[in-house]
Amino acid sequence: MKTPLACLPSLVRRSICVGGCLLYLPSATATPADDGAPTKSGGGVQASIKSNILLICIDDLNTQLACYGHKHVHSPNIDKLATQGRQFSRHYVQAPTCGASRFSLLIGNYPPLNGNNGLVAKHYAKENPSPSLPHWFKSKGYQTISIGKISHHPGGYMGKEWNDPEKPEMPGSWTRSLMPCGIWKTPRGAMHGYAEGKPRTRAYSPRIETTNKITAYPDDLILMSAVNQLNNLNKQDKPWLLAVGFIKPHLPFTAPQKFLDHYKDVKFPPIPSPDKPEGPSLWHGSGEFMRNYADKNNPNKDLKYALNVRKHYAASTSYVDDNVGKLLKHLEKSGSAKNTIIVLWGDHGFSLGEKQIWGKHHLYHTALHSPLIIKTPDQKTAGKATTAVTETIDIYPTLCTLAGIPLPDHLDGKSLAHIVNDPSQKSDGIANSFWAGKKSIITKDTHTIFKKGKVFLKFDLTKDPQEIYNLVN
Repeated sequence: MKTPLACLPSLVRRSICVGGCLLYLPSATATPADDGAPTKSGGGVQASIKSNILLICIDDLNTQLACYGHKHVHSPNIDKLATQGRQFSRHYVQAPTCGASRFSLLIGNYPPLNGNNGLVAKHYAKENPSPSLPHWFKSKGYQTISIGKISHHPGGYMGKEWNDPEKPEMPGSWTRSLMPCGIWKTPRGAMHGYAEGKPRTRAYSPRIETTNKITAYPDDLILMSAVNQLNNLNKQDKPWLLAVGFIKPHLPFTAPQKFLDHYKDVKFPPIPSPDKPEGPSLWHGSGEFMRNYADKNNPNKDLKYALNVRKHYAASTSYVDDNVGKLLKHLEKSGSAKNTIIVLWGDHGFSLGEKQIWGKHHLYHTALHSPLIIKTPDQKTAGKATTAVTETIDIYPTLCTLAGIPLPDHLDGKSLAHIVNDPSQKSDGIANSFWAGKKSIITKDTHTIFKKGKVFLKFDLTKDPQEIYNLVN
């Protein structure tokens, strides 16, 4: 006989075992209908407050997608979403790293100058009193569910194995925060998981892998959990915000073999700006890529190996695209799509050999430029992309406006609801990013990087989109 969950001690009640992995539930503290935080008017296009929100966050996904002009990449499901909604062709993140970028999405503020990865846990949990995106929507009557990697750690908890329910990254934000780990056992193991339940061992595990297993990697478990949550949410009367965080194509570049097979005979274009910059630059030694994995091959010295890495990244992209398609198909089948705002967002870009960098953690546009697609139930001029310069911090106020709820007054971003409605409309035209004590400002025509308050690098994006020629003497 099963013990009723309500009869268990409070700490035990907050963790239940599903599919071999602990799914952690937040403490049962009541959330008021409105927490009384200062608000401001959203303005622009508004949908019913009953609109649901499906937020799809994808880790390390750059803009190498067919809908962004990279026709060698097989991404039919994300491409289809772009034809149904609004593609933001010039969207930039606030930091070229996972945690700080997600901090900006979820809090709606710029990160500190150093752009450190631990911002969500250390800054929000201990220092930031402002309501997060899910906290704000929960205070307005929404159920807020997190599955997979939404904040820095998959599942939203800290601790040695990222599963300590006493250490939530974003206290009070989620109605439920879940990470199905299966045979990978812990969120830490699943984050860099290989087939057969193997976790990564730093400096001893491969960079690339494929397998013929059907349910091969943690993203498949995240998808199944998301489908189950959709089924449950659709039985209830309250509106919901469901955030689904897929891990691929984050290193290691792993995918079922069939997705690598897409690229067997595909001709990849040459790597743009493949040479290491001369003079002042943002170049780094690709530490995450070069030092965290056992493969000692150097793609900067071996073109055949470089192509193999690019194909495995593309396979990982096609794999996550397939899971996005399955999720959206289930949303459609459930009947909820007609009343759901969909956002697909990549947490930052990723260099694949440009300037001999393999990874993120720099302020060139290849690490800052990421996909953003927003689709509303009553989408107007669907399929027309906008070239307005936009930022991740704009997503929080945009969702408030589209859902018809007021904006909290702490936000740094501006609502993009008018552009979601009409791609010819303008934004404020500026994207600010931060990393390692430097600041980046991108406008329609220029990209300027500041170091210690002085212009360090400047590029003319109209004449030099690959950022080769520094205009600073």
